[in-house]
Amino acid sequence: MNTLTLTPGAVTLAQLADIFWTGAAIRLDRTCRPAVDHAARQIAHAAAGEVPVYGVNTGFGKLASIKVAPGDTATLQRNLILSHCCGVGEAVTVPIARLMMALKLLSFGRGASGVTWDRIALLEAMLERGVTPVIPAQGSVGASGDLAPLSHMTAVLIGHGKAAYQGRIMDGGAALKAAGLSPITLGPKEGLAFINGTQFSTAHALAGLFKAWRAAQNALVTSAMSTDAIMGSTAPTQPEIHALRGHRGQIETAAAMRALLDGSDIRASHVDGDTRVQDPYCIRCQPQVTGAAMDVLRQA
Repeated sequence: MNTLTLTPGAVTLAQLADIFWTGAAIRLDRTCRPAVDHAARQIAHAAAGEVPVYGVNTGFGKLASIKVAPGDTATLQRNLILSHCCGVGEAVTVPIARLMMALKLLSFGRGASGVTWDRIALLEAMLERGVTPVIPAQGSVGASGDLAPLSHMTAVLIGHGKAAYQGRIMDGGAALKAAGLSPITLGPKEGLAFINGTQFSTAHALAGLFKAWRAAQNALVTSAMSTDAIMGSTAPTQPEIHALRGHRGQIETAAAMRALLDGSDIRASHVDGDTRVQDPYCIRCQPQVTGAAMDVLRQA
């Protein structure tokens, strides 16, 4: 399995697409660890203190004014996760679930979540060994955090929930054990750090972008094939025409079509003696249509 080393805050769409399409494992660049460790120490200090800090040594929501004793913080975080495992519907696909895990890793790697490094290490190991949480597709809150989906993801890390491993669905704890991994006990704020985020929504948005871009690329190829199949003209793809407009997608699509049609025996067979003045609109304007779609996708 290919493993990508990602730098939090500097990841590219191409790297995320590689994770989505190929199932690549990831590891964070270790230069991010000092910031992660520093934030974890700050949270540990706050949890041991008397000053109320939301989600660290207090309850959640309307229970924010309730102080939680240091000895109860692990139970608080565990209960937060299990109480939000209330998603419904079919499970998201494995590529979506793995992309969620990768995005959560990148978020933790910024050093602002307060989790300890071994949480990052477990997520990395799960991606490497193919332990994928089963995450129901319905139940997200969105802007307030993808609470239910991320809880189902996190539940596996603490030995609960369900996970896919080597083609089988099993209990989360059993999946970790089968992969040679051990569940964690969440520390102060860590449950909150896992589920306060939009990795579920972001993974779906990225998947839509990646699929749309691949569809546009396929459309480009079928455009060239369609032009060749009807013995169409390559004149509408000439660079001078598209340079006048100056649209990047249109220019690149026309260039790609010229390259795909270059050397075509079909094209050569009707260069001379073809009495048609022009091809149908849907053939001759393909660079303008597909190119515009690619321009929009680049701005996503």
